Amino acid sequence: MKGVDLVAELMAISAVTAPKAKGENFLQIKILKGPALKKLAKGMIAFGDRLKKKDFDRDAKNVQTSGAVVLIGVSKATPAGLNCGACGFSSCAELLKAKPLEVEFRGPTCAFRILDLGIALGSSVKTASILNVDNRIMYRIGAVVRDMNVVDWDFVMGIPLSVTGKSPYFDR
Repeated sequence: MKGVDLVAELMAISAVTAPKAKGENFLQIKILKGPALKKLAKGMIAFGDRLKKKDFDRDAKNVQTSGAVVLIGVSKATPAGLNCGACGFSSCAELLKAKPLEVEFRGPTCAFRILDLGIALGSSVKTASILNVDNRIMYRIGAVVRDMNVVDWDFVMGIPLSVTGKSPYFDR
């Protein structure tokens, strides 16, 4: 549906223009549609089965029935330089020296960069909501697109989009 494609593009604009700590942008955005959604849904089921994690199959059904998925994440985000300790380290220098962890996401990451991502996600879903397109932020999509090498970002969330008589993302 052309309307969903347009809304996905407008959501990307909302994410890009959302405020960011120190005005530094580490956001990454990608829109999936068409056959990529079926491939993602299959990958989500396989991921959940392989790791024995629940609800990946449920969210995969949502992805299969969606018109598009907007991916928003952060990549190679340097610390904001505030030495605030919110990341769990006493200084940004310690954070930079930390051994990277690779689980579902790559970390550690500066808390301000994750806040930037949250603000961008909120701005993006607000745009979809204003335009009456059902959506939901899903961490499981983010974990799987990293696992499938669709993106190589440090931390990513997925937002499926739907235009139907009732939102498929609630009362699941």
